Amino acid sequence: MGATVCEAVASDPDLDLVAAVDPNRVGVTAGGAVVVADRQAMADARADVVVDFTIAEAARDNLFWLAEQRIHAVVGTTGFTDEDLVQFDAAFTSAGRACIIAPNFAISAVLMMRFAEIAAPYFDTAEVIELHHDAKIDAPSGTARLTVEKMAAASGTWAPDPTEHEMLSGVRGAEGPAGIRVHAVRMRGMVAHHEVILGAEGQTLTIRQDSTDRSSFMPGVLAAVKAAPDRSGLIVGLDSLLDV
Repeated sequence: MGATVCEAVASDPDLDLVAAVDPNRVGVTAGGAVVVADRQAMADARADVVVDFTIAEAARDNLFWLAEQRIHAVVGTTGFTDEDLVQFDAAFTSAGRACIIAPNFAISAVLMMRFAEIAAPYFDTAEVIELHHDAKIDAPSGTARLTVEKMAAASGTWAPDPTEHEMLSGVRGAEGPAGIRVHAVRMRGMVAHHEVILGAEGQTLTIRQDSTDRSSFMPGVLAAVKAAPDRSGLIVGLDSLLDV
């Protein structure tokens, strides 16, 4: 993902790629920049915005460091806690910089979440299925979690789960907000896919989003990078940036 981001930034006429950091790929060239191990290179290059696609443990430390350096952050890492988000908001607000965290940068995923939110009040039952490549270590995906949160906030009236006996433990998936069930699939050959199924008497609605290549995330990443300098504090999701 990092190499794809570097290429996208370097190819955008409105942006300049000034540094690339990855301790596991030192010496590799990405987007015309030679990858280094030390994040100090980003501060030394006077970066305005840093894009972080790492893991939650590393990103926590990176984000507090970026706030200290007064550098805007665009984050595709998931797995943060509610407490993490509160602390990020305080740190970046204090620094007068923005921290934009999006569980999914694909425009189609942002629209999928919005469509599910709009549809929620008109249905009695709903379930969410997320499908990802077999190297994804967290489940469910941040996109699935945010989708369910938005649906639960849009409607508090959902029919109870009729299941009384699970012949296989966990077969009904995890219970999210408002009792909406979430299912996670990990499979080789996939990238990132989300499906929301809503049901009411005599009808169902299926909303599905598919990212078949990492390039699908780049328009959203670039939009966030360009929007960050005009904002401050924590922003979760691309909704406000895309006005959807």
